[in-house]
Amino acid sequence: MTYLSIGLRAVLTLAFAAAGLAKLAGVDMMVGTFDAIGVGQWFRYVTGIIEVGGAILLWIPHRQVLAAGLLGATMVGAVLAHMFILGPSAVPAIGLGLICAAVIALHRDQIGQVLGSRNAT
Repeated sequence: MTYLSIGLRAVLTLAFAAAGLAKLAGVDMMVGTFDAIGVGQWFRYVTGIIEVGGAILLWIPHRQVLAAGLLGATMVGAVLAHMFILGPSAVPAIGLGLICAAVIALHRDQIGQVLGSRNAT
């Protein structure tokens, strides 16, 4: 299970660090994407910070569920944006979201801690 977790987190780190840094750097494709969404470029920066921050959190002990939850929620937004605004395919976002769900499942013992449960160890 440890190797599976490391492998999945490595895939997520590569994907989200690259995408987040591209957003923060203002790569033309990212600027165009957020123009098409119509929320404003400030949202590109927020999304980039969440993606880079989530990629870092994946490697901090006892923060994997938090990281995967943040990144998974970002992918829910990406899937909705692709389905209703951007097109043509939300498959990459769905795939990354499923990997986030797998990381959450592998580290489910952290859920109580993340939610502030008094019985969490």
